[in-house]
Amino acid sequence: MATAKKAPAKKAAAKKAAPAKKVAAKKAAPAKKVAAKKAAPAKKVAAKKAPAKKVVAKKAPAKKAPAKKRTPNAAFMKPLTLSPALSAVVGAAALPRTEIVRKLWVYIKAKGLQDKINKRMVNADEKLRAVFGKAQVSMFEMAGLIGKHVK
Repeated sequence: MATAKKAPAKKAAAKKAAPAKKVAAKKAAPAKKVAAKKAAPAKKVAAKKAPAKKVVAKKAPAKKAPAKKRTPNAAFMKPLTLSPALSAVVGAAALPRTEIVRKLWVYIKAKGLQDKINKRMVNADEKLRAVFGKAQVSMFEMAGLIGKHVK
C-alpha cells in the first residue's frame, strides 16, 4: 500500500517537469524563425486592412429666420348668425366659428356635461340636445353639428 501512494506522486512530478522542458525549448528557438513569423503576419494584416473612413464634419444647424406670427384666416374670423337653439346656449350675438366652439366648451364645463369615464364624449342636456340632435356627442363631431345652426 505504501508503494502505491508513492507511485502517483512520482508521475505527477514527471508531468510537471515535462512542460518545463517544452517551455525551455520554445525559448531557445532561433531568432530567425521568430523574426520571420512576425514579418509574415504584418504583410497579411496590411493587405486585409479596410480603407480608412472619411470623417465628416457635422454642420452647425442653420439659424432659422424668426418665425412669422400666423395671421388668422378671414373665413374663420367671419361673424356668423346663430340659430335660436344655438343662441340659447352661447348668446344671441353673431360670433365667429372659433368663438362658438369656445363658448360651447365653457357651457359644457360649467354644467358638468362631459362624460366622467370617457372625457371625449359630451352628454347633452335639453338645450344641447336641440343643437346636437342626440343625447351624447363626441367632441370631434361637435364642431360639425354646429355647422347646421350657423349662417
